[in-house]
Amino acid sequence: MGTVSVPSASLAVWASAWLHGAAAADDVLDALSAWGELQEFVAADQETADRTGLPIDGERAAGPALWLGALRKLGADNAALVLPIPGDVRGLGGPGPVTRPALERGEAAVFASAALAAVPDDVADGVLRWTVFSLTGSPVADHTPIGEAEHGMTVAVREAAATLVSLDVARHRPNVRAEIAEFISTRPRLAWPTGMPPRSLRVLERSVEVEAILRAAEGDGGAVSASAARARADALRPLGDAVRSARCGAIAEAVRQLSGQYRRS
Repeated sequence: MGTVSVPSASLAVWASAWLHGAAAADDVLDALSAWGELQEFVAADQETADRTGLPIDGERAAGPALWLGALRKLGADNAALVLPIPGDVRGLGGPGPVTRPALERGEAAVFASAALAAVPDDVADGVLRWTVFSLTGSPVADHTPIGEAEHGMTVAVREAAATLVSLDVARHRPNVRAEIAEFISTRPRLAWPTGMPPRSLRVLERSVEVEAILRAAEGDGGAVSASAARARADALRPLGDAVRSARCGAIAEAVRQLSGQYRRS
């Protein structure tokens, strides 16, 4: 078992495992249910609906089985986790209809070989709806190797620490340690496919811890002046980038190893 940050990471790993015969469809559904008891899939527009067979957004949503069938029909291979932010939308295949919702959510699962991307949305309590978009361009894999990404996150934590200590976040927010612990404890715990690389799991676990620290440090009470707030933002920005890179690298490595393992079997 292990924590992970976003539903798109789960979808990318489990759908890739299913496409390579490493998981059953029920396994995919069970894994995604940690993010919402009900998983719905809709197409963003008529073109995507025609390609995938999914109902168009606004109609009654389909379940994961129809989505998985569409991936196989369209020749999907491996999936990638994309965590876009303003100014960095790499992995989405260039400007297109998926860009805005992916930016608003901060995540997407991209199936480049099928020219599709799926963006989740919590539409109701226990209901996670995935909107599927056709990509207008060809996404280019741009993931930092997992070793480099893990090292980058460690270095970013160390470099940010001195600034955050000088801002004395804990003194201005006496409950900050409890906030961090609570955030970590409330993240969903998921089963992963057999053969999930231990290093990927370790990086994902560490990224959750760092995300909790980031959230606490970004709180309104952590800076006492405008200049301190700017210093805090400057210190945290590279740390946030490092977490994104580490997560994407961990998922890319997991997908690579799982798909390679079952190609050879």
